[in-house]
Amino acid sequence: MNLKQANTIWAASRADILLAAERPQTKAIVSMPIPLWKLALITVGPGLVVMLADTDAGSAIVAAQSGARWGYRLLLLQLLLVPILYVVQELTVRLGLVTRKGHGELIAEHFGKGWAWLSVGTLLVSCVGAMLTEFSGIAGVGQLFGVSPWMSISLTVIFLIAVVATGTYRQVEKVALLIGLFELAFVAVAIVSHPSGTAMLHGMAQMPLGDRQYLFLLASNVGAVIMPWMVFYQQSAVVDKGLDISHLKPARLDTAIGAVVTQVIMAAILIVTASTIGAKNPHASLDTVQQIANALIPFLGSFWGKVIFALGMLGAAWVATIVVSLTAAWGLGEVTGYRRSLAHHPFEAPWFYAVYVVSLLIGAGVVLSGVNLVKLAVGVNVMNALLLPIVLGFLYLLACKALPETWRLRGWYAWLVGGIVVFTAGLGVYAGIRGIW
Repeated sequence: MNLKQANTIWAASRADILLAAERPQTKAIVSMPIPLWKLALITVGPGLVVMLADTDAGSAIVAAQSGARWGYRLLLLQLLLVPILYVVQELTVRLGLVTRKGHGELIAEHFGKGWAWLSVGTLLVSCVGAMLTEFSGIAGVGQLFGVSPWMSISLTVIFLIAVVATGTYRQVEKVALLIGLFELAFVAVAIVSHPSGTAMLHGMAQMPLGDRQYLFLLASNVGAVIMPWMVFYQQSAVVDKGLDISHLKPARLDTAIGAVVTQVIMAAILIVTASTIGAKNPHASLDTVQQIANALIPFLGSFWGKVIFALGMLGAAWVATIVVSLTAAWGLGEVTGYRRSLAHHPFEAPWFYAVYVVSLLIGAGVVLSGVNLVKLAVGVNVMNALLLPIVLGFLYLLACKALPETWRLRGWYAWLVGGIVVFTAGLGVYAGIRGIW
């Protein structure tokens, strides 16, 4: 066997070796150059999955509430958040591919266990809030068709446990992508609604920043797009998938496409409610899932309006539930040290799978006790906005400190990213505090 053949065999089996092994501490393996499109096929997934999860049930509710209460006045924000979302998640990708370590691991290594626990504590708070909104959305969709919350939530928990317990990371990722694509139903409805371009431009030019209710929803929109669990998930996912620095270009493309897709979905939901409820009953407050579903009925009819809404909402809730639960299991494992990979079977990594299952059960149990979905969703995302200084602060410091010189943030781009971090975190906190008080 000559050297070229040996290198080819090694490159083909590299991902499987990484998945089967414990966290590798060596530097990334250098592989033979392959076409970008082939790399993209291998790499695509973590960015799209986390972005589809970003438009979760809670985010969909926030976007709907924004359109109903303020028309198109929060539409410009959805567009402005695209590059911000990409910049944030690109840092997580870079950290994961270069260091081959999760977010919590890096914080513990460079800043100490205490700071790592603070960061993971922030993550768990965000995960609990997200789980509540996901299961509330699932219960609300079930009630549209006369299915009891106990039935819809119980079936969801069983399905999601089966998906993760019986599959590798790549298999789970494929299921999550397939489920998440149902969210595109919202985009189709927005196109069918034929919104007025003049009305959209007029609304985007108006941002009543002196109104506390507007600021409260603005903060909730920021928190609905930049979430703590997204940072942890994507960094852990690229490691668990067996990717390395040779996949950086397609991983960035995966993230960029995902950032555009998730904000197009958010904008679509806002446009649909703004052109129906917002146009006919300005400043209306949505209090139930049924009221949001009603926004689709003028374009699709009663039955199909409910069906399309159900597909979009369930797609958002299911993919986010998988992502959030896995993030909690990965993040906690990064500071405690237990095995934490989908490459291991449940009996090989019992704590990892136990945390995943317990996360599902806690979210399901709390929701079955009865909560107001709309108020919960908006409140949880405002909380996410208030947590941004911790989340984005650690992310920026790691990008400046934990990476080798070649990949470290430096020069004008470091200043640009620093400005984006300060602006985003500051906007979230200011709007959240002003909206509350």
